[in-house]
Amino acid sequence: MATAVARSLFKPRQVGARLMSSASQRTALYELHKKHGAKFGPFAGWDMPLVYADQGALDSHLHTRKNASIFDVSHMLQTRIVGKDRHRFLEHLVVADLKELPEGAATLSLFTNPSGGIEDDTIITQQRDSLYVVSNAGCADKDLAHLLKHAKIFQSEGADVEVLKIDDHSLIALQGPASQRALEQLAAVSLSQMPFMTGQFIDIKGVPCHVARSGYTGEDGFELSIPTGEVVSITQALLENPQVKLAGLGARDSLRLEAGLCLYGSDIDSTTTPMEAGLTWTVGKRRRAEGGFIGADIILDQIANKGGSR
Repeated sequence: MATAVARSLFKPRQVGARLMSSASQRTALYELHKKHGAKFGPFAGWDMPLVYADQGALDSHLHTRKNASIFDVSHMLQTRIVGKDRHRFLEHLVVADLKELPEGAATLSLFTNPSGGIEDDTIITQQRDSLYVVSNAGCADKDLAHLLKHAKIFQSEGADVEVLKIDDHSLIALQGPASQRALEQLAAVSLSQMPFMTGQFIDIKGVPCHVARSGYTGEDGFELSIPTGEVVSITQALLENPQVKLAGLGARDSLRLEAGLCLYGSDIDSTTTPMEAGLTWTVGKRRRAEGGFIGADIILDQIANKGGSR
């Protein structure tokens, strides 16, 4: 099992209760997308690339399956949960068993509501001194407000926990069968022994980055959290490999559909329970026995009685 290296990588900023959003935000890769002839469209308040001049959505889809593609996913929410009570805090909000998650391992989990519905799906990685959480762009404001609200409640009860928004790192996904080899050309380590759904701190072109072996395409791949000031140069370096191309949201959606991966707001929403979504496997064994998460009574009753199908 790969383990996260102890490193002071992220420099998160504590955020207040007021959440501001722009009608048209742009990622740090916006100009690079334009240079490559991207056609943009709005998504969750961001101008995001849909397709590129050299490839349509189908071409990008097939290229990802055969080679490797870079998806700009910097619009997604990255947070860290710190403090000695971080596991107890986040386990109140999600269904995963985080206390037993090995260091460096990641898991898909669900934010739930009092009705047993899914507020969002999220990837959580166990780091040595924190929990690294990546949430959907379409739920970013809602998720951050939810985390901050409950952190304030826990803090008022004496808990040692803090929610930190990572706003100085961008996020890209390198996906496809050629992704490992392409990334190894820029990294100082071999990635052949890095299991799926694990994360490590790795130098990419000498830049400290968090690298997770995961993705949303059904292919092997990696998600790289990169200091924003370095994300353009690292993306350009990856594109120097002839097997690597940029891909937009059009291909990302068709790839996840083909892989049978759900999309929040389309396949699942706040009225859908884990049982109804076919996601009861995300509820850890200990969590089924102990409960303790929002909506547990309804969710655990459905699991026990195999109810809640739609």
